Amino acid sequence: MATDTDNFESAVADKTTDRVAEFEAHEKGLIGFIHENLHKYPFLVPLIVIISAIIVFGLINPNFWRMGTLSLILQQVGIVGILGIAQALVILTAGIDLSVGAMLVFITVIMGNFSFRYGIPAEISIVIGLAAGALMGFVNGFLVARVKLPPFIVTLGTWQIILAANYIYSRNETIRSQDIEAEAGALQFWGEIVRIGDARVTYGVIAFLLLVFVFAYILSNTAWGRHVYAVGDDKEAAELAGVPTDKVLIQVYTVAGLLCGVAAWVAIGRFGAISPGASTGVQGNIQSITAVVIGGISLFGGRGSIIGMFLGALIVGVFEMGLRLAGADAQWTFLLIGVLIIAAVTVDQWIRKVSG
Repeated sequence: MATDTDNFESAVADKTTDRVAEFEAHEKGLIGFIHENLHKYPFLVPLIVIISAIIVFGLINPNFWRMGTLSLILQQVGIVGILGIAQALVILTAGIDLSVGAMLVFITVIMGNFSFRYGIPAEISIVIGLAAGALMGFVNGFLVARVKLPPFIVTLGTWQIILAANYIYSRNETIRSQDIEAEAGALQFWGEIVRIGDARVTYGVIAFLLLVFVFAYILSNTAWGRHVYAVGDDKEAAELAGVPTDKVLIQVYTVAGLLCGVAAWVAIGRFGAISPGASTGVQGNIQSITAVVIGGISLFGGRGSIIGMFLGALIVGVFEMGLRLAGADAQWTFLLIGVLIIAAVTVDQWIRKVSG
């Protein structure tokens, strides 16, 4: 009577069992090819959208293709784009920061009041404003990482606190552009214009582009960048792998606050004056999130790139300018941007579902 041991030994001796398990290769097909590349390069969708939009709006109105028009779009999205970098860093960790717009406005008020109310040189006021932004970001990060509060709740609360502090501290007083130009010119530094042919590019636009490339490099080529993605992809797994997740979160929110300070300085240069009632305090949050989502960065964290956010910000600017030159009602911009947001999240969900 053959035993299980005999069967096992005969199977081992059988030459036909030398082959290891094989998996049948399946053709990916068009859908699989599209999914793989969208998963690998999330910025492809916004890149296709922006190229298509530039072509279409240029055909409707050839003036859209002028360098002057395209440079104006860059000026319009520069401030939101810097806020978008800050927002992107936070969202990559599976968080969100609803306070970036309020921080920007409050920091402009801090820079202005330290220069005019206390007579401090503008250069020192700028450093104080940048430090204040980093401190506000640190508080957000500490509450999220150490106190373990949800990012949405934390930044919703600090948004209201910062807005209130902004109005209380500023006494609702606006600092006029001519006064800043006469007594604190350094505050308007980023508003200086460089002419390149028909294009008018401000120093603020140059700062925005440099920040995009710097943070794109940091996220792609440094250990800290890989830690940011790891925290957003799976925080528990990152901890088991030795990533100091709480430290990374605090650093991300602190850097985001510092970037809000840079955006505030650029905003003073672009608009000239300092107003505590600037609409960016409310709209900046939504605009930065819009640029991030349309740019292919997942709201669930761990996937996306700063280049994608840059393209997302440009898409918003291109649609606003293109529709304006086409003579369309401004409400069409909100409608199309809303459609793009829903489409971007739908694509992200599809990619994640297929990947799972």
